Amino acid sequence: MIIELVGIVAPPEKREELGRALSYLIGPTQVEPGCLSCLLYQDWLDANVIYIESRWETLNDLTRHICSDAYKRLLLLMELGAEPPAIEFLTVTEVRGLKFIETVRRKRPERSVETT
Repeated sequence: MIIELVGIVAPPEKREELGRALSYLIGPTQVEPGCLSCLLYQDWLDANVIYIESRWETLNDLTRHICSDAYKRLLLLMELGAEPPAIEFLTVTEVRGLKFIETVRRKRPERSVETT
């Protein structure tokens, strides 16, 4: 799986417009072959930071997406940011969930509570 994460710092006066324009890309992206998910979210501490995250089954699926017209629109929207976008492509070889937390916490030695 490959995760693409794009962070855009929106100028405050353009935040709503940029967020709305990015939201229109979610549906078409989600139905592309190989797309596992596509999300749009906002930074809790800085409302001007908007993220679009997509997850892809294979590198070929992501490559096809990057060459699409929808991605061309994303590139144009990135240019509206107040600064250059942060873009990351993360290759994931293993995904773990709640069972991992349970296993780690079960194996973890108990900590003693210090008293003063």
